[in-house]
Amino acid sequence: MNQPNNPLHGIKLETIVTYLVDKYGWQELGERINIRCFKENPSVKSSLKFLRKTQWARDKVEYLYLKSNKLPLPIRKDTPTRGLNDRHSEQTNKAETQSDAAVNAHIWGK
Repeated sequence: MNQPNNPLHGIKLETIVTYLVDKYGWQELGERINIRCFKENPSVKSSLKFLRKTQWARDKVEYLYLKSNKLPLPIRKDTPTRGLNDRHSEQTNKAETQSDAAVNAHIWGK
């Protein structure tokens, strides 16, 4: 499948983890992304196993990889745009939209 808007297309998760470990080392990587597989007995193999099962952690790793390489950050439909772990962003967006509508109605008398 062709994915022209996905900068991660064709890049293996193992390549991403290896790159980040080479760039930051396990200690700094564990500080940047607070997950146990980077802090306690870290290895590429154990990290891959965890990241393949845990989407929120994988999102953080992919985000750091993209930022480290100054690649464009994709906007995914299934991931909130306000933050990788913001579970309330959809509710916040709805509330902000309703609030904006109320302010506009007050200002413009609608």
